[in-house]
Amino acid sequence: MQQLTLTTCIGKTVLVALSYFNATNEPLKQSLLAGKVISADSEQGLTILLTASNNDLNDELNKPQLIIPADFSCWFTAPKGDFHTSQKDVKITDPDYLVTWDIYQQQDKHIADKDQQWWQWHPRQVPPSVG
Repeated sequence: MQQLTLTTCIGKTVLVALSYFNATNEPLKQSLLAGKVISADSEQGLTILLTASNNDLNDELNKPQLIIPADFSCWFTAPKGDFHTSQKDVKITDPDYLVTWDIYQQQDKHIADKDQQWWQWHPRQVPPSVG
């Protein structure tokens, strides 16, 4: 298998599992998104053009994007099959990779704006179990 780099990840289809936790490490929600990596930068991260439902416009300018950290330690070769995402009517068939992140809410006592939320991303490096 080819080693993933900022260059070789471009064009790969991914299933991205995101688990959110509050500041006391209690689970908040989980999301499963799918898409294709369209750009990669070591500082800015990896931009994924998300797969839209068949009802959505196929115009790439209107599709949502997700930017994740440029860390390949939580990327795993995906098994063959159909995967349904958290988005209504969106499924992906035979993605190249499963990507798993845990995202923790942070509280900073120095922030005056109580509405501001900060999140810290941690790669989940244990291979996911599917099925």
